[in-house]
Amino acid sequence: QVQLVESGGGSVQAGGSLKLSCVVSGVIFSTCGMGWYRQAPGKEREEVSTMSRYGTPRYGDAVKGRFTISRDNAKNTMYLQMNSLKTEDTAVYYCSVWCPKNYWGQGTQVTVSS
Repeated sequence: QVQLVESGGGSVQAGGSLKLSCVVSGVIFSTCGMGWYRQAPGKEREEVSTMSRYGTPRYGDAVKGRFTISRDNAKNTMYLQMNSLKTEDTAVYYCSVWCPKNYWGQGTQVTVSS
């Protein structure tokens, strides 16, 4: 079956960095589009960043210039490097792929304190 396993979440002070990873299995990862999404308490899930199967990245306005999405098709892994973190980045972060069917990870908590 398809599995997406995230790691790398945690607690960090404002201005710090974290790198999220998501290992994908059960699909041919190189043929999939992918993305990172987040959901803060009391808010709707929002798109953070996506990348097409061809490697074209896209970023939400809130994270442009601070976050970088990447993929390693040989390792079936996607990444989200998060720099200059702000308290408003606190949320549960989810990875997702569409191949074209959509699959989701279980989420990883990111907490940024002031």
